[in-house]
Amino acid sequence: MRYHNITKDDMLNGDGLRVVLWVAGCNHHCKECQNPITWDVNGGLEFGESERKEIFDELDKSYVSGITFSGGDPLHPANRDCVTALAKEIREKYPNKTIWLYSGYEWEEVLDWEIVKYLDVMVDGKFKIELFDPKLFWKGSSNQRVIDVQNTLKSGNIVLHS
Repeated sequence: MRYHNITKDDMLNGDGLRVVLWVAGCNHHCKECQNPITWDVNGGLEFGESERKEIFDELDKSYVSGITFSGGDPLHPANRDCVTALAKEIREKYPNKTIWLYSGYEWEEVLDWEIVKYLDVMVDGKFKIELFDPKLFWKGSSNQRVIDVQNTLKSGNIVLHS
């Protein structure tokens, strides 16, 4: 997997103070995307042990709420296995930290994928410039959903995060 950045002390990409991993690779190519530089799966830098350690050092801090996976698309085929393994490891080591994931895929496409059992919140759907609303929390366009993953899995119906 390749990545573009690890952001620390982020308050814009989920509840609380977070660390954000911005991965490389996206096949959605949304018009007016805020991060088109992340579309190239071969862009950015190789994600390795030092980057993993950097993330875990941040998550060790009691005031950090959790991690957000963004990009690019963390569910791009080139990222999916690595992001799933990392999310699983984070869930096991930090059960009280939250895991958020932004993806252009829709919930209905991914609900059977292994990664969802490790997520707390998924922001799904492609960004659509014609539905852009700067007043929305944690998403760019009104078609996107901020899904409470664990309650959705329990109920079988989509539960939105509030």
